[in-house]
Amino acid sequence: QGRLEESGGGSVQAGGSLRLSCAASQISFSMGRLAWFRQAPGKEREGVATINSGGDITYYADSVKGRFTISRDNAKNTVYLQMNSLKPEDTAMYYCAAGWTGGNWYRAEQFLIWGQGTQVTVSS
Repeated sequence: QGRLEESGGGSVQAGGSLRLSCAASQISFSMGRLAWFRQAPGKEREGVATINSGGDITYYADSVKGRFTISRDNAKNTVYLQMNSLKPEDTAMYYCAAGWTGGNWYRAEQFLIWGQGTQVTVSS
């Protein structure tokens, strides 16, 4: 019944920034963990960042630590991903995910609700 929709992707030069948003309808973000994933052509979907239900604990993939920041606004049922110092290797389709089953957050199969994705392209 719930739906997620990402926005904010685009094409930027290396070193630039983007802020992704994911808005939910008929889903209460306050009920559980949320995450951002990305998938490049020919590669598996990988976990980028996650945030707990209270918004006070976050985890990141080693490749984005110090550059990306995940945050949430439970009142607006929205989760964000601020991406700074972007690199060409960050190029991918980015997805937000909800409905965490309680397993390892960086595995895509642990989330049951997904958005359609937003494309991020970083040129050198």
